[in-house]
Amino acid sequence: MDGPLMDGRAACTDHSLRPRPRRRLAAALVAAATLLATLGAASVRAADIVVRDDAGTEHRLSAPPKRIVSMLPSLTEMVWVAGAGPRLVGVDRYSDWPPQIEGLPRLGGLDDAQIEAIAALKPDLVLASLSARSLERLQALGFRVMRLRSETHADVRRTLLLVARLLGNEEAGVRAWARIERELDAAAARVPPALHGARVYFEIGGGPYAAGASSFVGQTLARLGLVNIVPAELGPFPKLNPEFVVRARPQVVMGVQRELATLARRPGWSAIPAVQSGGLCGFESPRYEMLIRPGPRLGEAAEALVDCLQRLPPLAAQGASSR
Repeated sequence: MDGPLMDGRAACTDHSLRPRPRRRLAAALVAAATLLATLGAASVRAADIVVRDDAGTEHRLSAPPKRIVSMLPSLTEMVWVAGAGPRLVGVDRYSDWPPQIEGLPRLGGLDDAQIEAIAALKPDLVLASLSARSLERLQALGFRVMRLRSETHADVRRTLLLVARLLGNEEAGVRAWARIERELDAAAARVPPALHGARVYFEIGGGPYAAGASSFVGQTLARLGLVNIVPAELGPFPKLNPEFVVRARPQVVMGVQRELATLARRPGWSAIPAVQSGGLCGFESPRYEMLIRPGPRLGEAAEALVDCLQRLPPLAAQGASSR
């Protein structure tokens, strides 16, 4: 009798008292497991590297890339300054700094990127210009292509910090930009006083393109106390009519050495003050290439410009001060 009764009591006791603690315990365990999973997922998300490129594409990486292809010299230099040079597996044909990249595969340029060769390198990141349309096929193949634009000092700073963050070393980008600012200030302090406010024309290549006041080159010139003859409203790198330069009468002309040596033969250019007085700053490659790259050597480029300004003949300085 006691056996069945005890079983009944046990059943009644299990039904009225025990299931609730067990259900609570089970519910608590489920809640704890859910919380841990949520925290784990949040931790993973917090560790992700999330950036948006200048094409508007969001890139989410769970870890810094290990195999990088750079299709623009300025971006190659940024990768190196960010401490990720050894992760470069290929570069564009024009990347030439630092010297340590000399042996890397050359993969074409903006308009003729070697898609098959890039794909064969199996990069987990391709850095490129916003205008590099030839890489759309690479994106279609599933490769991560980050498109970036650097036309102004602000662009260079933003891109430098973004690249450094992407590569897991944002502090290197911060230090690099701080160095650039110091170098720009040091260069400005060395400009001959007689050239403060001098009108300058910076020619891109052999013309007819110029570095306008809104470009990173133009902004460097402004930091040096020079006045760009190409106003900001014409855009960063406008195509100019040669007569525009003649009418603007620059007191200093900067550009590729081989072109500046023949300026006097251009129609009307012999009357330009810079040509008459010898206010010409011509640069040989690769020094000139450094000047037109929106990368981590902006400060060094400013120093190179000032080195030339200091060598200009007295007539150039007199022409500036008597404007």
